[in-house]
Amino acid sequence: MGFTIGIGSTRGMRDIRSGARRRGRTGDCTVVAEYTGLWGWDVVPGARAVAGACSCGLSDCPAPGAHPLDFAPEVPAGARLDEASEAWARFPGAAVMLAVGRAFDVIEVAEPVGVRALARLERMGLPLGPVAATPEGRAQFFVAPGAAAELPRLLYRMGWDDPSALDLRGLGPGAYVTAPPSDRGGRGPVRWLRPPALDSTTRPPAARLLLGTLAYVAHRSRA
Repeated sequence: MGFTIGIGSTRGMRDIRSGARRRGRTGDCTVVAEYTGLWGWDVVPGARAVAGACSCGLSDCPAPGAHPLDFAPEVPAGARLDEASEAWARFPGAAVMLAVGRAFDVIEVAEPVGVRALARLERMGLPLGPVAATPEGRAQFFVAPGAAAELPRLLYRMGWDDPSALDLRGLGPGAYVTAPPSDRGGRGPVRWLRPPALDSTTRPPAARLLLGTLAYVAHRSRA
């Protein structure tokens, strides 16, 4: 599922591209409805970046194509396909952004660290939620809400006095992440390393179950 935006120069091409646009908009709305209705996530239309410029209209935007549109209404958890379609029709081509700190928090690490840690965690049979990878090279582990606030304390109790040395950070209330398959900042699409699944997404794991492995692999990678 993805975004399709076409521009035609002849009538025949316009007809073809218009059909592509309609299919693209349908795909966009299906993705949004899946996130809101199936996984229970709040979704916000996000900005796009084209040639380094942000669609929000600010020439000095600090995060081109990587933030919610302030003037766009949120599509709340539980929204149906028709509700998602109505909301997204007002912002065609918008990036799909998820509100953090409500149904989930995020632990973010470098993607190579995340890939190795994910394989280790799966071998250990530990509960896991979705894991996304951004085009900037970051892996984002979805965990239970409250993880971002607890992260320094949890790491300290595990013997890590300086979390910044691990290149590991938590995202909590007030943060937003770009959801697959949206483009982020004009650099390319976000993708799933571990897609949402019914047995874990609505009940993301506690951060403490993953944190020891994430910190260990991050430390070994930087050593």
